Amino acid sequence: MARTVARATLVLTQPANIEHPKISFSAKEIDLVEWKGDILAVGVTEKDMTKDENSKFQNSVLKKIDGLLGGLLAEVLSEENFTGKAGQSTVLRLPGLGSKRVGLIGLGKSASTPAAFSGLGEAVAAAAKTAQANSVAVVLASSEGLSNESKLRTASSIASGTVLGIHEDNRYKSEWKKPQLKSVDILGLGTGPQLEKKLKYAEDVSSAIIFGRELVNSPANVLTPAALAAEASKIASLYSDVLSANILTAEQCKELKMGSYLGVAAASANPPYFIHLCYKPPSGPIKAKLALVGKGLTFDSGGYNIKTGPGCSIEIMKIDMGGSAAVLGAAKALGQIKPSGVEVHFIVASCENMISGTGMRPGDIITASNGKTIEVNNTDAEGRLTLADALVYACNQGVDKIIDLATLTGACIVALGPSIAGVFTPSDDLAKEVFEASDVSGEKFWRMPLEESYWESMKSGVADMVNTGGRQGGAITAALFLKQFVDEKVQWMHIDLAGPVWNDKKHVATGFGISTLVEWVLQNSSK
Repeated sequence: MARTVARATLVLTQPANIEHPKISFSAKEIDLVEWKGDILAVGVTEKDMTKDENSKFQNSVLKKIDGLLGGLLAEVLSEENFTGKAGQSTVLRLPGLGSKRVGLIGLGKSASTPAAFSGLGEAVAAAAKTAQANSVAVVLASSEGLSNESKLRTASSIASGTVLGIHEDNRYKSEWKKPQLKSVDILGLGTGPQLEKKLKYAEDVSSAIIFGRELVNSPANVLTPAALAAEASKIASLYSDVLSANILTAEQCKELKMGSYLGVAAASANPPYFIHLCYKPPSGPIKAKLALVGKGLTFDSGGYNIKTGPGCSIEIMKIDMGGSAAVLGAAKALGQIKPSGVEVHFIVASCENMISGTGMRPGDIITASNGKTIEVNNTDAEGRLTLADALVYACNQGVDKIIDLATLTGACIVALGPSIAGVFTPSDDLAKEVFEASDVSGEKFWRMPLEESYWESMKSGVADMVNTGGRQGGAITAALFLKQFVDEKVQWMHIDLAGPVWNDKKHVATGFGISTLVEWVLQNSSK
């Protein structure tokens, strides 16, 4: 009875239903001095800030603004020591323009990457929040020389950065300020249907990233495996013309002999749910079958090998479903975009890793759905055990390519730091595809070796394998473990996103992986 009351008390916390601000984006070709609104934001490089012998700007955009302001812009920027360095920004209220304020945002020595222009969008959002602005225009001081494709990508990155920069997850706060930003005009990067389509794409993907962030931010007493399955079902209902959902219970997983996954789930009072969404295009032939598999541990205590001591991060182990957030976020975006020529399976073996008398013990031998046996030498290496059965299930869907994403190892954070995900794959072709997608998304990945000789440390005396090797090369041996559950005919990639899934400084989720996955699926579609 006491346990029932305790659980009922925990679920008294519920997220507020906050509507995300809707920002209208438009691409315009008008003289920036004619634009009327709250903030005219100018992205400037250090080179743009160069002045002639008379202390006048050489850049035509800055020269025009400064001329209308009677030299005040140059004077104030000099006083504030604004040089255009990356991360610098200043917003000035100066009379003489159609806009109430002029904002200058530093882009560094040069700006050409999606990350740089997304950063510009985030800085614009920050300035808009501070000034409680309704309308903003964004212009680059130097946009000449950009190809049409570059202009499309630049506008898309600015829009995406603005939407993500405005977003704050206030669902669990009793008080918050609602952002006022309603419209953003992007000036000087062209107009037309192609650009409008690209801006709509940026909005769809950004909306999916926000969805993914909020999944990861949600505490484990709210986002249980059942709640995660319900969120997945909602996506399928929302885009039922292209998405279907199949949610398997523990009993159904038992029938499929998913002993590895169910072993992890055994200790929790919250039952596991195996999530399978399937995207099929509205019409036309299917040229590629893909699977995205996400680790879905809604909380990871470590089990009997409980997380203890400094740096164990047990207090943020709600993030252990970051891989599933990326997969479901991608499903949401693709449900909106509706690419043709591609079938996509979104698979999550969702559960908690807890401690109880029914739980998995160190030394237990469990059997995965492909018949392979695993001696559990560490209950805190549980994610790979759930992924094992998820990967077997994915292969059984008849797919050509699989990408799995997981907050799998601390070793990968030690190797690559907090902002780069580790990529493991035996397929050079698949690696090329994903890195091309990341060039567009601006997310950071680094390919790591799958050193087969390290498998020696994963051998068991009594089973087919153990679930962890030694401390050295931990991210590699984890990937080698997963490889045992993938059909050799299927191209497979493992992405360890333990670092970039979470922003330690802001204490919030990033939504990492979603934009790259969407780009990759579109590459594989016939669009």
